[in-house]
Amino acid sequence: MAVYKDNATGTWRVIYRFTNWKGERKQTQKRGFATKREAQAWEHEVMLKQNSKLDMTFASFFELYEADKKQRVKESTWESKSHVIRTKILPYFGNRKIAEIEAKDIIAWQNELMAYQDEKGKPYSADYLKTIHAQLTAIFNHAVNFYNLPYNPARRAGTMGNEIPKEMDFWTKEEYLKFSEAMMDKPRSFYAFEMLYWCGIRSGELLALTAADFDFQKQTVTISKTYHRSKGRDIITSPKTAKSNRTVKMPPFLCEEMQEYIKMFYDIKPDERLFTVTKSYLNHEMERGAKQAGVKKIRVHDIRHSHVSLLINMGFSVLAIGERVGHEAEKITYRYAHLFPTVQTEMAEKLEMERMEKENSNGKKS
Repeated sequence: MAVYKDNATGTWRVIYRFTNWKGERKQTQKRGFATKREAQAWEHEVMLKQNSKLDMTFASFFELYEADKKQRVKESTWESKSHVIRTKILPYFGNRKIAEIEAKDIIAWQNELMAYQDEKGKPYSADYLKTIHAQLTAIFNHAVNFYNLPYNPARRAGTMGNEIPKEMDFWTKEEYLKFSEAMMDKPRSFYAFEMLYWCGIRSGELLALTAADFDFQKQTVTISKTYHRSKGRDIITSPKTAKSNRTVKMPPFLCEEMQEYIKMFYDIKPDERLFTVTKSYLNHEMERGAKQAGVKKIRVHDIRHSHVSLLINMGFSVLAIGERVGHEAEKITYRYAHLFPTVQTEMAEKLEMERMEKENSNGKKS
């Protein structure tokens, strides 16, 4: 590597050569450093990264982590991860040598985040704190697993935030029917919420649906993709998890409704999206419909919880529900445990009967 002054601009530049993973010799440069010291400092960091030496700063290691990880996750997933890292982690640890960060430093950082309050006096939620810490732990895990960092100080410090299942709002069937009636003035909204409620699909899965996903003869809809919008672009990717790839059986009335909806389009192509709206549109319509119907306001994702709640009340097993909504059975049990109150009551009543039968049997024998 070499540092040169650009006489035309008065700034400094670094030219460096390296061997890539294919064994090819490459050369590149970086311009615009105000001082020679800044150029040399940057040169030093690049050399450390090229040689995978953990004497580098945390910010430099994050660039390695990003290069290693970014292409392995969905764009939307990386956006959310990197936002947390850049806003909640790099400002605190960015200039520190990654090999010198200790558990006590992590604890001090945790205490600062847990003490934070916004202008309204509201702190970060326990769930958000847990998410932030998970991102820091992942970076240190990467350093341990692939760059010979001796141990993970974030893991040693312990997490922050509580592992308490989120409280979920949901509509009863009666509440949903009131809401859906209010939606009938806008067919696109009505049919969108019908799919969400009666199939339990995610909003991103709904917004990615095309006519080709429906098989009305078999009365099914195939979930094989999801939609999100990023930086003004519509992006279609594979579903959230491998389990999310599934075929959902629709009730006959919903098949008829979706056939009616598709007929409303003029010469629609099989691969064209049926619901060309955004998640914010669905949020707005939910607020409008809930107010008009006189039912409590819930989130769009809570309609999925409402579907699960309905299936639970209908007596379906956790395994069957998980298959329908694209969740592992354990996650259904964990996330929706609070929706099983009637089941818990029934269990207690049957246990009482078992106990009484045992006592009555003992009494007869004596």
